[in-house]
Amino acid sequence: MNHAASAVKALAFDVFGTVVDWRGSVAREVAMIAKHMNIQVDALAFADTWRAGYAPAMDRVRKGELPWMHIDSLHRMILDSIVDQFGLSRLSEEQRVNLNKVWHRLTPWPDTVAGLHALKKQFTITTLSNGNFSLLTAMAKNAGLPWDCIVSAELFKHYKPDPETYHGVAGLLNLPIEQVMLCASHPSDLRAAKAQGMRTAYVMRPFEFGEHVPLPKVEAGEFDFVAQDFVDLARQLAT
Repeated sequence: MNHAASAVKALAFDVFGTVVDWRGSVAREVAMIAKHMNIQVDALAFADTWRAGYAPAMDRVRKGELPWMHIDSLHRMILDSIVDQFGLSRLSEEQRVNLNKVWHRLTPWPDTVAGLHALKKQFTITTLSNGNFSLLTAMAKNAGLPWDCIVSAELFKHYKPDPETYHGVAGLLNLPIEQVMLCASHPSDLRAAKAQGMRTAYVMRPFEFGEHVPLPKVEAGEFDFVAQDFVDLARQLAT
């Protein structure tokens, strides 16, 4: 194990996009709903549009324009704002509630579960996600994600990239922040964590936004580790 890895006691994982395939999962459920309703919907575009509202909605909470709202509530707010655009205004309240919970049922990437089990042998593994606690708990149960614990931004009433989230997970684990490594597919999240003193591992997810969307640019040596997937990360951290 190299020096950077030997100093780390816990791995904290971003979830949406890093651990699970939100785009494919949402699109599949929307496509099934559209088929049942006998209407045509661009399911991938629907997933992209729903996700596109995520960061702006969180920023409104972070800036105090909205009171604290957890992600389920923000997702529902965004959902209600886009159904007309995609011809899904006939969705009943029951259908909207169920569709909103698709975020609880997201499918892991093919390497995720095996990779997490391998990493769990070496480190404490936890989420550090903007997803709310109940969402992350349901997702873990549904997808078989072997977390040692679940840490949600909801616990701190702050969303990433607020510093309180990164210091918060270290505090809950009773570790110095430099002994916690954030594992994420989003360089902006990693940069914010690094600025607070966390170690960082960039995990590439080339299909998060679709096969034709290029990976974000990162500088050589910007993060402690760069991995193709979780299995690759486990291999690197063990050497």
